[in-house]
Amino acid sequence: MSDTPYADLDPDRILDAVESVGLHADGRVLALNSYENRVYRVGIEDAPPLVAKFYRPGRWTDAAILEEHAFAAELVAADLSVVAPLKHAGATLHAFGGHRFALFPMRGGHAPELGDREVLTHLGRVLGRMHAVGDGQRFAHRGRLGIESHGEDAVHYLLENRWLPPDLEGNFERLAEALLDAMDACAERAGDVHELRLHGDCHPGNILWRDGQAHFVDLDDCLTGPAVQDLWMLAGRREDCAKPWAWLLEGYEQFRRFDRRELHLVETLRTLRLLHHNAWMARRWHDPAFPAAFPWFEAPRHWESVITQMQEQLAALHEPPPEPA
Repeated sequence: MSDTPYADLDPDRILDAVESVGLHADGRVLALNSYENRVYRVGIEDAPPLVAKFYRPGRWTDAAILEEHAFAAELVAADLSVVAPLKHAGATLHAFGGHRFALFPMRGGHAPELGDREVLTHLGRVLGRMHAVGDGQRFAHRGRLGIESHGEDAVHYLLENRWLPPDLEGNFERLAEALLDAMDACAERAGDVHELRLHGDCHPGNILWRDGQAHFVDLDDCLTGPAVQDLWMLAGRREDCAKPWAWLLEGYEQFRRFDRRELHLVETLRTLRLLHHNAWMARRWHDPAFPAAFPWFEAPRHWESVITQMQEQLAALHEPPPEPA
């Protein structure tokens, strides 16, 4: 894979790609906030603008991308508000100039207010319905969320590629080993929990709230895992999460039973996100967009902060799970 995977993706190529599927662009291209992929708002003649998403080369197979698209279409067919790719020229995944891309309708909205009971109950209802659909089939080409894939692999990558300042490396390694052991213990307490197809990256930035409704976007990280993965980022930190959890589950269980044993996994999932995110940044550092956007990532102060967060997570992993009020 090229060290500069999007170097040739200039406005002319973006417009040519969009027009290759039979549309007529009006020349307007606006880059939207995205780093893993490249995403643009593209003006269309005599029609609303579209969102063009260019997939990072080498990350997903065509089969995995099409499985994402099929899952989104399945959710839409179940009358769930998910922003799914549009079909043009008989397909949702297109290729042009060495790039793969998909086109989506443009949707507006803002992040939901997570301190509001009605909002969280609504989000719980939507996720309960989404998971009822997600449990109906299985992914064949997407990943699975696990301690090894999102924890051990992340730690090994950071250590083997010497991302830690030398004076912090030993502390990081010891903490990582303790975290992995503690996460294994949490998994044992949770037991053999059921797994299903998930949104996978269900943080507030991937939910557009408009006119009292939640509209879910960006299924790029959809994968197989426990239902709680799509819930925990909406419930806040553990010190004030009892009511948010109760409100979420009040809505969720109108459509699907939630296994309370999965609450033992909340801090494990928070820890995995911390480790996986830092390894993701390191793996993408060859892309010029990353050093430009995150210049602090290589600074010792950042890694000192990571170690502090790891220490906090180690303590949290030994505490009881959240108890919905």
